[in-house]
Amino acid sequence: MPLDFTAIDFETANSSPASACSVGLVRVRDGQVVATAGWLIRPPAGHDEFQEWNTRIHGIRAHDVRSAATWVDQFDRLCEFAGADVLVAHNAGFDLNVLRRASEVTGGDCPPYRSLCSLQVARKVYDLDSYRLPKAAEAAGFTGFSHHDALADALACAHIVMDAARRTASPDIFGLAAALSLRVTEPAALPERAVA
Repeated sequence: MPLDFTAIDFETANSSPASACSVGLVRVRDGQVVATAGWLIRPPAGHDEFQEWNTRIHGIRAHDVRSAATWVDQFDRLCEFAGADVLVAHNAGFDLNVLRRASEVTGGDCPPYRSLCSLQVARKVYDLDSYRLPKAAEAAGFTGFSHHDALADALACAHIVMDAARRTASPDIFGLAAALSLRVTEPAALPERAVA
């Protein structure tokens, strides 16, 4: 099997994991970036306040997303891009939680995505003082990107995983996880919906 996956990164408006305001997506096929996409998202109602702390980090403000697609309106586009790929993210628990929580608060079902954390990959492959995304990406040879731009961060994450696969001679994402004594996380089963 070839090294295929989708790297993903979210920025949020506030401390609520449901407050996605930007997403970046990078499709990797046979160990090469073949497609990228990124866009702003109007966070779900009740999770749409932009806190100054978050804005200082990513620079996105409420007026920037006023005409952006809502979570519900853009979710199919996101899922179509990712397909059935394993999702890779730097601190994957955060990004997968954004997917789940934003879907929950808007009444939707999040597909049962599998994931691999590039932060864990970096800790196994590199010897660094810090494993923050810019430092780990630099170790992978990916430099000069705009940290906290969702698409740039997803590209950095993809480069970490591609570099780690080369270094470990791993043919696919599962082989990489196994080589590093990590695991591709399996999603929890979707809750059954009550039928009236």
